[in-house]
Amino acid sequence: MTIRVLLADDQKLILAGFRVLIDSADDLTVVGTATTGAEAVALARATRADVVLMDIRMPELDGIEATRLITTDEELTGVRVLVLTTFEIDENVLRALRAGASGFLSKGVEPADLLDGIRTVARGEALLSPNATQALITQFLDQPAPARPAPVALEQLTGREREILTLVAQGLSNDEVAGRLYVSPLTVKTHVNRAMTKLGARDRAQLVMMAYRSGLVRP
Repeated sequence: MTIRVLLADDQKLILAGFRVLIDSADDLTVVGTATTGAEAVALARATRADVVLMDIRMPELDGIEATRLITTDEELTGVRVLVLTTFEIDENVLRALRAGASGFLSKGVEPADLLDGIRTVARGEALLSPNATQALITQFLDQPAPARPAPVALEQLTGREREILTLVAQGLSNDEVAGRLYVSPLTVKTHVNRAMTKLGARDRAQLVMMAYRSGLVRP
């Protein structure tokens, strides 16, 4: 199945370069390009892209607000947002994750890693490096209490689901979790999906945030 990608960046040269790269992959295709956040939201609705590659700083409507509008639109439930950032550890990245982004990549990413990142997010997985994730969560936990969302209750999760959630929040992939627990990757994916359903998480990125908010995992 071909993964449909929407590109959003206010620099046309970057858009052109990403388009050539993505269209060169047999399983990826660019279905539209946007130079503002407002255009990105409109095109996401028009094209029903699988993944939106979203720059944070754009005119009219920034990438964070555009991400929030896309991820909270019930008609765009299957659309994933992958944020592009100049700095991997940045307050704006944390805000983008809160807005519903499924992960982030540095603009200096290697071409092959960009393509793999799009595929990862399209599968419904979070694209969060362990080091950057822990740094971002540390920023989140250091905020004044009134600014934080209410803690997440994990009582509805089984023991195995909590165990797997702990490992996922540490940045491990399904394959890595499977190797650690001596189970199949499919079993891990099933438990992750069940945890997402029970906690109302949109994707793995939100699941990671919930694991830290609940105190299950600490930086």
